[in-house]
Amino acid sequence: MEYPLEQLAIIKQKKLEESEKVLREKKNALLKEEEKLAKVEEERNKVKEHKMAKLTQLREKLDEGTSSDKIVQMKQYLKVVDEQLKQKEHKVKEQKKHVDAAEKQVEIARQDFIKKQHDVEKLVIHRKEWEKEMHLLMEQKEAVEADEMGSTLHARKKKGKEKKD
Repeated sequence: MEYPLEQLAIIKQKKLEESEKVLREKKNALLKEEEKLAKVEEERNKVKEHKMAKLTQLREKLDEGTSSDKIVQMKQYLKVVDEQLKQKEHKVKEQKKHVDAAEKQVEIARQDFIKKQHDVEKLVIHRKEWEKEMHLLMEQKEAVEADEMGSTLHARKKKGKEKKD
């Protein structure tokens, strides 16, 4: 006897596999976004380090008593470096937004996967219960048929004895 919800079980299983694939893709996308974030942060940190080095250099020049033209030039350069740092900070913030969005997508995919996993598990449990029921019904049917055969054989033997008598 075929399980009446077999087609549904197949569909649910395919949806579960599809959901698992989507979850894997979302996790990979998150990893890529995190890698991009690490690169952008690294670039920002280089610019920060460069700024700190130039600030240190400016302080040393001030202590030495360098000409005001050199100091003005160094301050102008520091403004350029500050602008680069702001741009890098902006890129880091933007990339963090991308990472957050990717994390949300992973969480949505994970919830969907869990839901579909529960659906499949429910059908597996239902199938086991259905198979137990069918097994019991078959046993009952066989017992009834055995009783009927026994009754028929008994009735024949009884008739056979009555005819001899």
